[in-house]
Amino acid sequence: MSTVPAVTADPAALIAIVGSTGTGKSELSLDLAERLIQRGQSVEIVNADAMQLYRGMDIGTAKLTVPERRGIPHHLLDVLDVTDEATVSNYQTDARAVITEIRARGAVPILVGGSGLYVSSVVFDFQFPGTDPILRARLEAELSMSGPGLMYTRLQAVDPQAALRIGPSNGRRLVRALEIVELTGAPHLAALPEEPVYWKPTVLLGLRTPREQLTPRLDARVERMWAAGIVDEARGLLAAGIENGVTASRAIGYAQALGQVYGTRSQAEAVEATQQLTRRYARRQVSWFKRYAHAHWVESDAADRVDDALAHVDRGSAPSALPARPL
Repeated sequence: MSTVPAVTADPAALIAIVGSTGTGKSELSLDLAERLIQRGQSVEIVNADAMQLYRGMDIGTAKLTVPERRGIPHHLLDVLDVTDEATVSNYQTDARAVITEIRARGAVPILVGGSGLYVSSVVFDFQFPGTDPILRARLEAELSMSGPGLMYTRLQAVDPQAALRIGPSNGRRLVRALEIVELTGAPHLAALPEEPVYWKPTVLLGLRTPREQLTPRLDARVERMWAAGIVDEARGLLAAGIENGVTASRAIGYAQALGQVYGTRSQAEAVEATQQLTRRYARRQVSWFKRYAHAHWVESDAADRVDDALAHVDRGSAPSALPARPL
């Protein structure tokens, strides 16, 4: 009679599954969770996709339905209205609180998502500067009056690295970077540790797919979004105020679907634009996650990918004292 291997004596405080969009992170998290459950270990999953935080944004984010979650508890899904602004600092606080509660119940938390900064804010010991309402209001007023171009020029003068990373069109992030510089007297990047350390002992699992396979997969995924009704979903979110949402209104897929609703884009144009943006976003995700020094990379289409991931979990975590590569 075969026996199920015992749970490791000192399991990781956290398992994180990362990778670009379209690589199958959610499916791997469920498969891995079920294998751990078979061993007698409780498991709960924590979302690390910024857009899946929003209620009603389901089709364009590939959010798992309740039946698709296989009875495994999921956290930080559908916790924001589309008019709310998603921030990394708030997410860090919420996610760490949830993970701490999961651990207190004796369960293993699995953090799953492709929003690089959101994952990093939880996994690594990031310290976020505070905010000053008066300063923020002044900078936002300047943004409204002058536009992002002038803010970008100002940021280039005081923090060229941050300006290069943010770009000239993201007014919200330009305001935040300038706020940090004024509050701390230091460049925006100084808010992030040069050699981040792990918040808790963590097993980092990365999913990867060769680009020549991933690109057509992403294009087909966008086409399925339109077939599944993302335009109707976006139209329904107008009543919820998505047009006023600082973060939600710019989500890839939804901004383009709303253009179709308004009649400023044809469906073909909306689909093509979403495909282009999705491919670009996937490339940025690959660049971000490949810098994770202790990640164990799993081939997304490998038949033994769950066994591979489980074996790495059994080998143990990266200790919190070990530095990661600079992010």
